[in-house]
Amino acid sequence: MNWSAELLQWWQQQTWYEVIAVITGLACVYLAARNNILNWPFAIISVSIYLYIFFKAHLFADMGLQAYFLAMNIYGWYYWLHKPDDSGLAPVKSITQKQLLISVGSIAACTVILGSGLKYTSASYPYLDSFCAACSVVAQLLMARRVLQNWLLWVFVDVIYVGIYYFKDLHLTAIMYAVYIFMATMGYVEWRREYKKQVHPNG
Repeated sequence: MNWSAELLQWWQQQTWYEVIAVITGLACVYLAARNNILNWPFAIISVSIYLYIFFKAHLFADMGLQAYFLAMNIYGWYYWLHKPDDSGLAPVKSITQKQLLISVGSIAACTVILGSGLKYTSASYPYLDSFCAACSVVAQLLMARRVLQNWLLWVFVDVIYVGIYYFKDLHLTAIMYAVYIFMATMGYVEWRREYKKQVHPNG
């Protein structure tokens, strides 16, 4: 079996815009995990391209999610700049019980409502897609607000997304989300270290 020829053929089937979306998407998650505010402009580029990609793939919940991400990326960029601690960024916080209950309730409600609507369209995996979209909405808001546990939710939903995008033949995107799992884990470790410094500055 000629692996190099098959790899070349696979690469030629990828679109240039998905390549750009993947590169900028990886850059934004890596920078966010490293507490670098430049993650936001890279995120804006990536989600703008994915609006088009998911429209073509009939992943309508994910398409709407990208529009939400676009707005949240602008908000996150503003929030990180205007709520600084000594490092020049908003401080990392741990999720509260109230935030946790609201997050779980919102994910459940959005999954049922959005999935029930999408099942009457040509959408692929209406309920699963809606569940992942709802988790992503909550995770993105928690990230914008610098809540530590956003990374744990991202790890969970990224595992599911790898399977969805693989079966939709968005192989580059599936690979990107596999890398996201590693980056989200790295982000949790990095932000947890930062949180501990804030809670115990002399510890």
